[in-house]
Amino acid sequence: MSKAGPSLARRIARSLRTSMFMQVLCALVAGVVVGAVWPETGAAVQPLGDGFIRLIKAMIAPLVFCVVVTGIAKAGDLKSFGRIGLKALIWFEAATTVALVIGLIAGNLVRPGSGMNVDPASLDASAVDEKTGGGELPSTSEFLLHSLPDSAVGAFAENSLLQVLVLACLVGAALLHLGHTKVPAILPAVDQAQEVIFAIVGFIMKLAPLAVFGATAHLVGEYGLGALSTYGKLIGVCYAVALLFLLLLGAALKMFTGVSLWKFVRYTREELVLALGTGSSETVMPRMMQKLRQAGCRDDSVGLVLPTGYSFNLDGASIYLSIATLFIAQAVGVDLTLGQQVTVVLVLMLTSKGMAGVPGSAFLALSATASALGVIPAGAVALLLGVDRIMDTMRVATNLLGNCVAVFAVSKWEGALDHDRARKVLNGEIAFVPEHEPPGTAATGGDETAAPPATTIGAER
Repeated sequence: MSKAGPSLARRIARSLRTSMFMQVLCALVAGVVVGAVWPETGAAVQPLGDGFIRLIKAMIAPLVFCVVVTGIAKAGDLKSFGRIGLKALIWFEAATTVALVIGLIAGNLVRPGSGMNVDPASLDASAVDEKTGGGELPSTSEFLLHSLPDSAVGAFAENSLLQVLVLACLVGAALLHLGHTKVPAILPAVDQAQEVIFAIVGFIMKLAPLAVFGATAHLVGEYGLGALSTYGKLIGVCYAVALLFLLLLGAALKMFTGVSLWKFVRYTREELVLALGTGSSETVMPRMMQKLRQAGCRDDSVGLVLPTGYSFNLDGASIYLSIATLFIAQAVGVDLTLGQQVTVVLVLMLTSKGMAGVPGSAFLALSATASALGVIPAGAVALLLGVDRIMDTMRVATNLLGNCVAVFAVSKWEGALDHDRARKVLNGEIAFVPEHEPPGTAATGGDETAAPPATTIGAER
């Protein structure tokens, strides 16, 4: 018995030292405690989370550019890249439509806003303007036009992923057209730049526990736990519908590709906890790209589908917006007809595509929907100010997993999925090795064995 205690303590200490998952999980718990007990301190440590997000965002645009360029150049076929993009858009539209419809069905069955009897005149509509900065969602034509860069430097400076994708596709197409004999140094340079970026991401990721602590402490310290009781029914139905949607998504993934969503969640548990803790899926995009590539998805599929999904495949946001629209209507005593609810779906199918990167985008989308219906007071959107940040966890997790499922599905559809490798990686037979580290040095939680050199990324590509 005397030897069991120290052995267990050493294992725990080793796990905390080597496993980012355990470090982030402990930081998450510590953030909740600090925010609940010392709310002023919790609100004051927000810069820890904000700084981490800024550092990661600085790497996303150049990383996406390098991955897409090398993916096109190595695939050697621009037509296949176009097919991948088209299939991705079809999948995105189908998934978000299902999310919207499920949300509306749940909102009608549970009726989270019924009985509130809110007087819209008593709500401060200016608070919504303050939240959104007086902005508005772009129209469809504006959204499409903004996806085209007017400056190569500006696309990277503004961190506009769609513009960076367009530039990357053009550069990749040019490399294929000219051939490696005319520009022999370009592709190796892009490949080396990609390695440098992954190395920088590795350095930044070491700060992840501090970021999760700061973001969580700020959330609990500023908003407190009181919103959980005030909006308990709305929160419960949103999270329940998100879970149901993920179960349906997991079943579709299993039938279509043979990949287990649960095993993928276990494989990416570090990234998921980090995304939940910081309230941003962008913080884990670089690592998710690495993990998807090492799990058998081809470079061009990962490079195109995942970043595009951040703008076009917002499944969690779609669930929230459909339920929130019904919640607002029910709270102010408005019964929406079937035709009006169909209008909700159609409007949100458009507005949800322009949400990425727009401050207060959820409120802008809800305001646009209320205006389109003409029966819900626009000021009623202020009802959700106290609960919106709490919904980030649901939106982030559902959006992120939905986009990863899309990568597997489109890869399978295009014949770009290595099933044998995916099975071995998700079963733990091949350990994840960060691309900036040599095989055998990665710490993924202490329960996997290091991958041999033959199984590292690039060996079979």
